Amino acid sequence: MYSPSPDPDTEQRMRAHHVHTAEALDVQVEPGVEFWGWAGRTLGAAARTATGAPVWLRLVSAPEDKAAGKLWDGALDAQHAFGDLDGHRPALLVVHDAVDDGIAYRAELSVRVDDPVLSDDPVLQHDLQLPDSWWNDLAATLAKVSAADTDRVAVRQQYMERAIPEFVGIPTPAVSCWTTAHADVHWANLIAPLRLLDWEGWGRSPEGFDAATLYAYSLLQPDTAARVRAVFPVLGSPAGLAAEATVCAQLLQTVSRGDNLILAAPLRAWSEELCRRSPST
Repeated sequence: MYSPSPDPDTEQRMRAHHVHTAEALDVQVEPGVEFWGWAGRTLGAAARTATGAPVWLRLVSAPEDKAAGKLWDGALDAQHAFGDLDGHRPALLVVHDAVDDGIAYRAELSVRVDDPVLSDDPVLQHDLQLPDSWWNDLAATLAKVSAADTDRVAVRQQYMERAIPEFVGIPTPAVSCWTTAHADVHWANLIAPLRLLDWEGWGRSPEGFDAATLYAYSLLQPDTAARVRAVFPVLGSPAGLAAEATVCAQLLQTVSRGDNLILAAPLRAWSEELCRRSPST
């Protein structure tokens, strides 16, 4: 819903390589269940192994000279760091790399989760009635992620120092603690029972970054937004100010580019709250 469709050449190229990868990994793709990433950069589809086990086959592509770094290695790094997170992260089973005509392809074969995501869009546009156990699992899972040691970086201090004054209108708050974050906790990456999807961008971030991200994508649903704040008391605290300001700045920046316009008003209201809380204003 929020990703532009691939151009015809990209679609043809990705489909062809997806088929080749399925053959190389000896899996059978099931028709009709697929998901395209941004502008055709990724293509995922439901599949089964030769023994009938349900799996998800995701193909990522990039120019050969750019096939490295945080996003390229995110899923593999997450598997090494977290495993399946007590069943809350679909385990990565196999990685298969190939290069063709200057384009690199990485296939990631993961355990398949057949339960639907909680929202087709990152922005929650309907109220959710989730049990206490789901919220408890989310809080415990993100706490476990936050304690992981990594040199991966999801949020850079230089970005904060540039974006927060520009888009939120306050001096960049001091970060009291840097922790590890999934860094893309929104409603299109969450499932009930709890599974947390899409581990491309995880890394070090200001404390409370995942909670602030989920709060931002909940702003159209006040009851859910209030539940996020109740489950994650770092939100609204001095320790959480840097993370909240960073997420608010990130999304206001997307609004300035014409995206996430549905969040424009609540984000501005949030930025006003952050201005009131800032010790420097």
